[in-house]
Formats: sequence, C-alpha cells, structure tokens
Amino acid sequence: MQDHKLLKTVTALLFAAVMAAGMAGHGFGAANSPAADAKPVNVVWYPNESSNTHDEVRAEVGRLIERATGRKVEHKLTTEYTIAIESISSGAADIAMAMGAVGYIEAQNRNPRVGVLFVNGDQNGKLDEAKYFSWLCVNTGSANSYRTGGAYSIDNIKGKKMSFVSNSSTSGFRVPTSAIVSHFANDKLNEDDLLPDGKFFKEVFFGGSHQGSAVNLVSGNVDVAAFCDIELAPYIELKSGQENTVGAVYGVKTGADAPFGQHAGKEFAVISCTPVFNGPNAYNPRNLSDAEIEAVRALFTSDEVANNKILFYDDAGAGGAVGLYKTSSSKGYVRVDDSWYDPYRNM
Repeated sequence: MQDHKLLKTVTALLFAAVMAAGMAGHGFGAANSPAADAKPVNVVWYPNESSNTHDEVRAEVGRLIERATGRKVEHKLTTEYTIAIESISSGAADIAMAMGAVGYIEAQNRNPRVGVLFVNGDQNGKLDEAKYFSWLCVNTGSANSYRTGGAYSIDNIKGKKMSFVSNSSTSGFRVPTSAIVSHFANDKLNEDDLLPDGKFFKEVFFGGSHQGSAVNLVSGNVDVAAFCDIELAPYIELKSGQENTVGAVYGVKTGADAPFGQHAGKEFAVISCTPVFNGPNAYNPRNLSDAEIEAVRALFTSDEVANNKILFYDDAGAGGAVGLYKTSSSKGYVRVDDSWYDPYRNM
C-alpha cells in the first residue's frame, strides 16, 4: 500500500513538473521554441519602417512575437499605406506595427474585429503625454516668406507646391489638412480642395512615407511638406529653437541613411506643429487565439521591453542602431482601449 501511494505521489509530481514547464514556455518570461508545423505570424509594416534602416527593429519585434506565441514570424514590407491597411483588415497580416490612428480606423471600418494590441507610451510609460507631432515645414532658404508679423504662420501656403505623406496618414495628411481647413475657414475649404485636383495648392504630391515627404521638401521638389517628428528622428538633428515647436530648425544628419544620404546638411523650419495621439499597434484575430493575443500584449507591455534599447533608444542612439522611439519622448508600450482613438473617427 505504501509503495502504491509513493508511486502515485511521484507520478503526480512528475505530471505537475511537466505542466509547469509547458506553462512557462507560453509565458513571456521564457523562450518558446517555435513549432515546425505551426502557421507563421504575419507582421505588416507601413512604408516608414519598411526600409533597410529598420532591419534591426523588425527583427527584434519578430523575435519577441515569436517568443510570446511559439510561432515563426514573417514580415510583410510595404510601399503604400493602403497595402498595410488592407493586409491587417483582410487577415493577410495578423499584426500591424506602428500604425497611425486614421489607418487603424480605416482597417477597423473594413473589419470590426481588428483591435488595438498596445500603444507606445510617453516618456514615463503612461498615456498622459503619449503624443507625437505633425509638422508643416519649409526650407530655411524661403522660411522668411512664411512669416506674418515676425512669427511663422501658414497664411502664405496657398498656391504653393505641397507634399503630404498618404491620404491614409494621420499626421502626414488628416491632421494637417484639418488644420489648414480650419485656418482658412473664410475660404470654406474641404479636404478635396487640398488634393491634386483641388483649388488650394499649385501642385500636390504624396511622398508615400514620412521620409518620402521630407525628401520632397529638402530636394526642392515642393515648397511645403507635411510629416511627423518620430519618423524623421533617425535622420535629422535640431539646429536651433526648441523641439516640436513652431520656429524650430532641423538639419539632415551627416551620414544619414537613404533616402537622405545625398541631402546631408539641408535644413528646414517648422511653421506648424500639432500634437497627435500615438498610433496603435493592431491585430486581426483571424489567425491568432485569445491566448496568443494576450501573450503578445503582456510581453510588449512589460518592463523588459520598456528597457529594450532596440525599440526604445536614448537620444544618442543605441550603439549606432536606429530604434523606433526616443526615450526622451516615449518609453515602453502600454495597454489602451479602442475608444482612445475616438477623436480621430470624426476628423
């Protein structure tokens, strides 16, 4: 009888140990070996993060998702916002990283099952100041012509050559066009008036990415360009003024990666600056279980990832690598409700 009880006890302990090991493998604190026959998790990226500059960032995100889910990760790079939006809404992609609010809302309008995984927080890892900035910029050589009463203004952008990012971009289109329509209220403009066939600008271009729109400006192809601070951070440096304020002057860094390499030293001034809620990282549950979604969310919102120098780098850069966010403005991912983006649903 005692031998039988001992056997049962040993068996129970062994079973518990196996179960504990299995559970640990699915927690974000332990590496999880990808199953050879498991379907990969597809991660789609906007054009802004699809260049070689962000190779290390994409690899690190893939490593973390692989660890959380136990599945291999495949990255889908894009040249247009619409491709990324369609991929996450259709389920061709399971996760979309670093979206903007407008793109996320467009995807969710197509498929209500698309949801928010997490968002990058502010410098304290909170939602309080979880914002980036939409800029309207001009080259410094012509900056004085955009002054009214000694201060920079958008009064004189009418009739100029203009560059936006994409009509699905939050900070590179929807926010600046809303600001322009509001500023020129007496002209009774609508968004269509600001498009290529509209009546407001002489010509309108789309850069396809924030970097592309900025290159349109510094190359001299346009007079005014819309883009945001965080996507330009790896390529530019503050020359004068205060960061993210009207009147700040930035220059392209020496040795900046493509597409800025040939534009080193070119400078531009910010003539309009509007805060924007940090963009969501989204998921489509078509090929992800609830447990996998929560595992990814738990890992990415952990202190460990908040201290990940590839994703959140200091102002000097992480050993020369290009991360996603400067810790001076954003450190760590935080959970967020879908309703946080309601202000952009009616913009």
